[in-house]
Amino acid sequence: MVRILVVEDEPLLADAIAEGLRQEAFAVDVALDGDAALERIGVNEYDVLVLDRDLPAVPGDEVCRVVVDSGAYTRILMLTAAAELADRVDGLGLGADDYLTKPFAFAELVARVRALGRRAAAPLPPVLDRAGITLDPNRRTVRRDGRTVDLSRKEFALLEQLLRAAGAVVSAEQLLEKVWDEHIDPFSNVVRVTVMTLRRKLGDPPVVQTVPGVGYQIP
Repeated sequence: MVRILVVEDEPLLADAIAEGLRQEAFAVDVALDGDAALERIGVNEYDVLVLDRDLPAVPGDEVCRVVVDSGAYTRILMLTAAAELADRVDGLGLGADDYLTKPFAFAELVARVRALGRRAAAPLPPVLDRAGITLDPNRRTVRRDGRTVDLSRKEFALLEQLLRAAGAVVSAEQLLEKVWDEHIDPFSNVVRVTVMTLRRKLGDPPVVQTVPGVGYQIP
């Protein structure tokens, strides 16, 4: 699951971008200014930053510089109304990975975000295989003991996180951060419910184990 921070000072546009990306199965947070963006970046790990260059107070250029200087793996897509070649060269020179001018086609934004998301972290293995479960991140397929398992997007993302942990315990908080976004209620039972439906779909014998007071694992 790719986690994105949208930084845009026009609330309607920020919400529209965020909602559209959520419909594409991304986990999305929103910041309306540079200060809020830096605060969220200091707390959360983001794969992609969709960054308006023209922000009040702390400008997008400064947010970009802070992220680049931190050495974070976060990839940066700058958004701006400035369409001149010199502006694009300047933005990329700050360390941004891509540059998109307003107005833009949403399909192009999604394609660019997907491309940056693939570059944000170390490549996934072509197939994750554990305890008789085979998950293909590229084809988005899951099989158990040769049987195809149909999962929802959240169930697939949760299973992927558990398999990537290679037997380690993953806390509910970590799953909330990776599979959902900051809008989810931290006291929600959504992780427990999703684990229950995932277990049911994977069938017997159960492979997702609960470690009381700690989290979940596939040993």
